[in-house]
Amino acid sequence: MKDLPESWTICMLNELLVSLESGSRPRGGVQGIREGIPSIGGEHLTYNGGFNFNSIKFVPQDFANKMSKGHIKKNDVLIVKDGATTGKTAFVDEDFPHEKAVVNEHVFICRTTELISPRFLFRYLISEKGKNEILKNFQGSAQGGINSSFVSNTEVPLAPLNEQRRIVDKLEKLLARVNNCKKRLDTIPGLLKRFRQSVLAAACSGRLTADWRERNPDVEPVDRILEDIQKKRLTQASATAQKQKIRDIYSYHEEGDSDLFPKNWQYVALDKLCESFQYGTSKKSMLSGKVPVLRMGNLQNGEISWIDLVYTSDDEEIEKYKLEPGDVLFNRTNSPELVGKTSIYRGEYPAIFAGYLIKISNYKTVLSSEYLNCCLNSIYAKEFFLRVKTDGVHQSNINAQKLGKFEVPFCSRSEQQEIVRRVDALFKIADQIEARYQKARTYVDKLTQSILAKAFRGELVPQDPADETASILLERIRAERAGRELESLQKGNSRRKNPARQRKKAGKT
Repeated sequence: MKDLPESWTICMLNELLVSLESGSRPRGGVQGIREGIPSIGGEHLTYNGGFNFNSIKFVPQDFANKMSKGHIKKNDVLIVKDGATTGKTAFVDEDFPHEKAVVNEHVFICRTTELISPRFLFRYLISEKGKNEILKNFQGSAQGGINSSFVSNTEVPLAPLNEQRRIVDKLEKLLARVNNCKKRLDTIPGLLKRFRQSVLAAACSGRLTADWRERNPDVEPVDRILEDIQKKRLTQASATAQKQKIRDIYSYHEEGDSDLFPKNWQYVALDKLCESFQYGTSKKSMLSGKVPVLRMGNLQNGEISWIDLVYTSDDEEIEKYKLEPGDVLFNRTNSPELVGKTSIYRGEYPAIFAGYLIKISNYKTVLSSEYLNCCLNSIYAKEFFLRVKTDGVHQSNINAQKLGKFEVPFCSRSEQQEIVRRVDALFKIADQIEARYQKARTYVDKLTQSILAKAFRGELVPQDPADETASILLERIRAERAGRELESLQKGNSRRKNPARQRKKAGKT
C-alpha cells in the first residue's frame, strides 16, 4: 500500500486480533432443530456488512454450551471462510438481535484488540481493497476457501487510534446517507411496475381511450365482427365435426359483465378470435444449430429475451414450428406465480418454440397481437390464470382449452391500435425512468466503495499532529500481544508442574 499519510502504518491482520475462531455444528446437522441457540452461517451475512435472519438455524443449548470456540460477541467481525461467498464480512453491532449466538464451521470470528476501533477494521475489510486482500488467500476450486493462515497474509492500513475514531464517525454518517439514498432509489422499480400495470388496466377497460371514442363514435359493433369471423371459419371448414366445433365455440356465453364496459366494448372468449392454439416442439434442443428454440425463460415482461438460447437444426421441426412476426407466445407450464407469462414475437430472428409454450394464432385483422399481448400481461389476466391453472408438483399448467376461454376485453381494431400506441408511449416514459434509475443505482453502488477507498487512503478526515502515530500504536499492540502470549505460556507451564493435577490425570489413566 502506497501514499498513506506519514502518521499511518501497515500491519498484518493477525497483529490486530486477540483471537481467530470458527464454530461447529452437531454431528447430525441442524435440520429439524426449531429452537436453541442461533447458528450463523455464510448465508446469513449480507453483502452490505449486515445480517439476514430469514432462514436462521439453531444448535441445541447443551451443544452450544460445550463449544469452546465460536460464540459471537459484540464488536466481532465475521468472515465467510469457504464457498462462493468467501470473504463476505459482517459486523456484530449493538443492533444484533440475539443475546447468544454462535457461528458454524463456515465462518471465522475475528476478535480485535481493544487498542483499535473494530469498526475501522470492519469497514476496511468490506472495501474493495480489503476484500481483495482476503481473497488473495483463496485456495482450491470454486468451492475452496481460506484457512486460518489468511490473517498473517492480509495487509491492513493502520491509522492513529483517534483518527480511526474520526474516520469511523465520518463513514457512518456518509454511508447512512448513501444507504438512505439506496432505499429511496429501490422504491422506483416497484412504482414503475405498479405504473405499468395501471396503464394496462386502463388500456383493457377502455379508460385509456375515452377521449378517442368521443372523436370516433362510428366503429364496427363487436357482434358484427364476431358474426363475420364465424361465417368465415364455417366457410373454410370442410368436415361436419369441424363445423360443429366452430358453432360450439360461438355459442359460448361469456361470464364477464360487458355492461361495465364503454359502448362497443364486450368480453369475448379468446377462442372466438383465434384460428388455432399450437403447442411447441418436444424434441431435445442443442447448444448450437440453425435456429433458436424459444423457451419459457425467453419470455420476459411481454418481450422476447434473446439470451440463454438453445437451438435446432431439424428442418422438419423448423418448418412445423416456425414463428411469424406478431405471433403471441403463452407459457402454459411454469411455477404457480409464473405460469401464463406471455410475450410477442416480432421477427427479430428466425425462431421456433418449445413444448411448454403455446403459439396463439389470432385473427390479426380483428385482434391486434400487440393489444392481445397487453391484455394477457395485465393483472386481470393474471387473476384469470390463477383461477384456471391446474397445480402439480412444483408446477402449474394451463392448457389450450382453458386459455381459449380467457375473455378478452374486446373493442374495434382501430381502437386497439390507438390503445397500443398510447401504451407504448407511456411504457417508453417508464423505460426512460428505469434507465435513469439503473444509472443512478450503479453510481450509488460505486459511491460506497469510493468513500471507503478515500477513507483508507487517509483522505476522508484531516490528520491531527497531536495524535499518537500508528507506528507507536502498533508497538503497544505488539507488546500487549507478547504479554498475552507470555501469560498463556506461564499458565501452560503451571498446569504441567501442578502435582495434584498430574496425580488426578494419572488416576484417570
